[in-house]
Amino acid sequence: QVHIVESGGGLVQPGGSLRVSCLASGFSLNDYHIGWFRQAPGKGREVVSCIRSRDGTTYTADSVKGRFTISTDSAKNTVYLQMNSLNPEDTAVYYCAADPLVYRLCTLDPVWDYWGQGTQVTVSS
Repeated sequence: QVHIVESGGGLVQPGGSLRVSCLASGFSLNDYHIGWFRQAPGKGREVVSCIRSRDGTTYTADSVKGRFTISTDSAKNTVYLQMNSLNPEDTAVYYCAADPLVYRLCTLDPVWDYWGQGTQVTVSS
């Protein structure tokens, strides 16, 4: 059974860093495309970053490029999102999603097959 659990969210000051994790169970990361998304209060869900562990291909949204880095630890079956130089506009619930269509695009549509429950990231002084 496919299961995804995010962790690592919290409160951080502007300019700070945080790493959120996406632990996958019931499947191998090499067989899925993994994405990080976020949803700020009163706004729609948006793409943050995606990774295709099979060949290491990544995509990162322009809004976070140069600040956020996605990576995989295959031994732990975990995908990380390292977030640096955080600002209040990064405040959101961060979600991890998985799709068995390994070569899909890093977009919200088509809908991803599996989602985690989300982890809250708050950037505030």
